[in-house]
Amino acid sequence: MEIEGSPVPVFCGVDWAEDHHDVAIVNAGGTRLAKLRISDDAAGFTQLTTLLAEHGDSNDHPIPVAIETSRGLLVARLRATGRPVFAINPLAVARYRDRHSVARKKSDAIDAAALANILRTDMAVHRPLPADSELAQAIAVLARAQQDAVWARVQAHNKLRSQLREFYPAILAAFADKREGICSPEARTILSGAPTPTAAARLTRRRLQSLLKQVGRLRGIEAEADRLHEILHREYLHQPPQVEDAFGQQTAALLRQLETACTNADQLEAATRETFEQHPDAPIISSFPGLGSLTGARVLAEIGDDRTRFTTAGAMKAYAGSAPVTRASGKSCTVMARRVKNQRLAAAGYLWAFASLTASPGARAHYERRKEAGDRHVAAQRNLFNRFMGMLFHCLQHGERYDEELAFLNRPQGDLVAQAA
Repeated sequence: MEIEGSPVPVFCGVDWAEDHHDVAIVNAGGTRLAKLRISDDAAGFTQLTTLLAEHGDSNDHPIPVAIETSRGLLVARLRATGRPVFAINPLAVARYRDRHSVARKKSDAIDAAALANILRTDMAVHRPLPADSELAQAIAVLARAQQDAVWARVQAHNKLRSQLREFYPAILAAFADKREGICSPEARTILSGAPTPTAAARLTRRRLQSLLKQVGRLRGIEAEADRLHEILHREYLHQPPQVEDAFGQQTAALLRQLETACTNADQLEAATRETFEQHPDAPIISSFPGLGSLTGARVLAEIGDDRTRFTTAGAMKAYAGSAPVTRASGKSCTVMARRVKNQRLAAAGYLWAFASLTASPGARAHYERRKEAGDRHVAAQRNLFNRFMGMLFHCLQHGERYDEELAFLNRPQGDLVAQAA
């Protein structure tokens, strides 16, 4: 079937599940050409590709596929074949299904047909999954896993700290001024050796020195042991002995969770940095002030390396959540922060903007101007992040590294003089 030399458009929808998937194929007129249930294995994928080939799928004219997820082996294999894959929000599918039935009937086959019809009617307003390189996809896996590990570490730390406040104030006081607090290797080692305040009060200076050496400390061991000994031997309130022992056992369990979370975060960080530095875009991304290997990997993980993914800098800014949203109706016009965004990229952007304040005179001057204009700290940082995203889009598109002078050409002359000095 040909129309002006091109095949009649055909669209595929896949309603996925854990052990099977329902497939529907419709043509441009909305007629369902085929439906099929396939298994979630290699045989099922072969059935799907065979069905697509029977309905005109080819390298020159691949059939677009709509599915409600962007992850999984099925999606990975479809992307590897070069077919355009559209990840449709499940809420959009539910709303579209209501257009065709007031009885609110639902089945997997109906959802598969709804997905195919979404592409038939509204494919232009949906974005296919980007054609990122294999290395970029690997960086995305590692960077997201490392970020999840950091969040798990924070959660484990908070649980343990809340527990220690109930019966063990001495250990909190001993590491209150340390940057990592009870997440530091010294605190975890001492807490492992003395899980209760009674056990801590029995620690000698020699034993404390041994514990500090155990975690690799080389300098100031005696002074630090004396400081810890003095704090741990102060007078504190105590729980009853049996209750304190029970708290100690629970503390040991929470400490094991924290140890695991810290180890995972550290190992994934090393793997993320190593993989990111192999990517061709790494020198460009790392050239920006405030972006190191880890934060840069998080940024690359979310924007990918498919240059056609974002047609304009504004599209990438909206995806990152740095661009504001305008709501205008009648005489009312409100500009608000964007809530629907890539949360991981937005989180990395906050760290990026904050770190750039000390690394870039232009970024600091821009931030101060926004504060003087009435922005609060978060709004000023978001505006700075928005500007950096525009610069990053330009640099990636043209293969250029960040240039401080070109980045902030509109700075007052005094800022440039101060930087030169």
